[in-house]
Amino acid sequence: MGAIGFVSGTIEEGFIGELRTLSIRVPIEIRTNRGKGRDVQPDYRVYSGDVEIGAGWIRLAATSERRYVSVAFEAPEFGQRRLYATLGRAAGQDNPDVYALLWNPMD
Repeated sequence: MGAIGFVSGTIEEGFIGELRTLSIRVPIEIRTNRGKGRDVQPDYRVYSGDVEIGAGWIRLAATSERRYVSVAFEAPEFGQRRLYATLGRAAGQDNPDVYALLWNPMD
């Protein structure tokens, strides 16, 4: 899995950072979904500026039972497919609030 960006923040407050691929470099904000009314709705909405480009869900790791965030991005720049990522510890970071967006190819 390659890093396609970095964010900082917390699961409780949300995250701010940058999405980076070979052709895309944009600031992003992963905001808590304060309007969440049901379990099927995302825990986060992902924005670049004022454009919503994705959503995120808090998941529980099977073996460690630690919480993590799974993110799906959607935008015309990605074509007809979604881009999936997981927030994971950024390599070489001592700050526990810095995460890498780890690309998670689905096929």
